Amino acid sequence: MTSRPTPVIIDCDTGVDDALALLFAVRHPGLELRAVSCVAGNTDVDQVVRNTLTVLEQARAPAVPVARGAERPLLEPLRTAHHVHGRDGMGDLGLPAPARRPVDVDAVTLLHHEIAACDRRVTLIPTAPLTNIALLLRTHPGVTRDIERIVFMGGAVATGNATSVAEFNVWHDPEAAAVLLTAGVPITMYGLDVFLRVLVPEADVRRLCRSDEPGARLAGRLLAHPDPATGHDVPHGGLGDAGTVCSVVDPEGLTTHRLPVEVNLAPGPARGQTVVDRRPRPGEAELHGEAREQALVDVALDIDAERYVRLYLHTVEGASDGS
Repeated sequence: MTSRPTPVIIDCDTGVDDALALLFAVRHPGLELRAVSCVAGNTDVDQVVRNTLTVLEQARAPAVPVARGAERPLLEPLRTAHHVHGRDGMGDLGLPAPARRPVDVDAVTLLHHEIAACDRRVTLIPTAPLTNIALLLRTHPGVTRDIERIVFMGGAVATGNATSVAEFNVWHDPEAAAVLLTAGVPITMYGLDVFLRVLVPEADVRRLCRSDEPGARLAGRLLAHPDPATGHDVPHGGLGDAGTVCSVVDPEGLTTHRLPVEVNLAPGPARGQTVVDRRPRPGEAELHGEAREQALVDVALDIDAERYVRLYLHTVEGASDGS
């Protein structure tokens, strides 16, 4: 008996690697992409909506509802990542404007409706700042009964990228990330510790770029977009957010440990850090009565990068040859 595809919703700030994630999600037969919610992050939210619709159109995806969400974090001003993703968030590839249009409800309304309407519990995959998800959890707290798991791209055990210790998605809206961690549902943190390791070899990137199929060709162009530091095409392409979606399809490729995690909300250089407690036993702070309640999260610590690269390429290219 063939198992039914996993119902998923992606919450994204569609830049280069969110686009790669969407291309994979709409093409893998093990996933049922029910909706996409958009949030400001890599670029402003209106550009995120446009980018999302463009990717779905290029991928010849079915009519997936797309909704506009939060245009800024809960407390902070908007701080984009144009220096990484280009002015348009999509590597400035000059893609045509989409004919598709977003639905006429906001992201939180769409999220709540699609989760409640599904006949099975839904897996949420946020690949962006977590503002929409925090607003959903606070506006409709009962929605957690219908959520199977939240697998989010964000955080870091070791080194950050927005700051020395904070990863961009969590740093962009730390309060929203803190709300997520207390959702009361199973959570997997796909952080920078594994995010940066899934690289598509140059030969595969160039093959994708030569594809006659629009979605596969777009994947190649995104993977090959110029390095902002040098202006030159990269010799390999990072899957980034797409690896998060691969881990939902194939969790065996990810090594996780269930660990206490909290977000540093204090002002200063550590704001937005995901503090992951890897100690084998309590320390002096706990022994002296300073223990705090921390959410237990399945934190990704290791990854089979080649396995996910093969999975991604087979899925995205397979759509062009009918396999």
